[in-house]
Amino acid sequence: MSDSAPVLTIDGPGGAGKGTISRLVAARLGWHLLDSGALYRLTALAAVKHEVPLDDEPALAHIAATLDVVFVAENDAATVLLEGRDATAAIRTEQVGDAASRVAALPAVRQALLQRQRDFRQAPGLVADGRDMGTVVFTDAPLKIFLTASAEERARRRHLQLREAGVDASLSSLLKEIQARDARDMQRSVAPLKPAIDAITLDTTRLTIPEVVDRLTELLTERGLASAT
Repeated sequence: MSDSAPVLTIDGPGGAGKGTISRLVAARLGWHLLDSGALYRLTALAAVKHEVPLDDEPALAHIAATLDVVFVAENDAATVLLEGRDATAAIRTEQVGDAASRVAALPAVRQALLQRQRDFRQAPGLVADGRDMGTVVFTDAPLKIFLTASAEERARRRHLQLREAGVDASLSSLLKEIQARDARDMQRSVAPLKPAIDAITLDTTRLTIPEVVDRLTELLTERGLASAT
């Protein structure tokens, strides 16, 4: 890719903190943000809405290529509009997350979303959050991070999020869902979940969010990609 804007890729399994960390780093630096997982979740949500089977690859690829999506920044949050309606909460449910994992395993869907993701690369820089940002989408990124945490810790975090949102959920069921999603993401034939060869792996199991954000901005500064903040 010829675009000279720097990219920080943050890949890793669900629940490792990629979304929160990516948003905070982008906000601190004033960089653009790509939540690639949202694109797959939106594709899955649109498929369910239009009653398209999750194994109909050509139809799903068409949905991915023609998604009517708008990301609206609002203070520290972001609103996602799908076909003109607020889908911010809907795409974060466990059901849509599971469907998105299935949809993301389809080569035609991944190809349909590839250029759309690369178009987010603009000055002054981009923080790209996903599962194949460093291995497929931005292979020339000057800093690649693989963010991880134990499955038990990720289930605990998700359980806490759901409780705070007033949603009753079983911790053991969440753990099983996370483990199944990890296996599916790592074993898919196209762009399996794994660290890029030149990625730095950072285990967040015992780290706080501020500690991770500080570490990533330090790495960017050390490599001359961002100014000290």
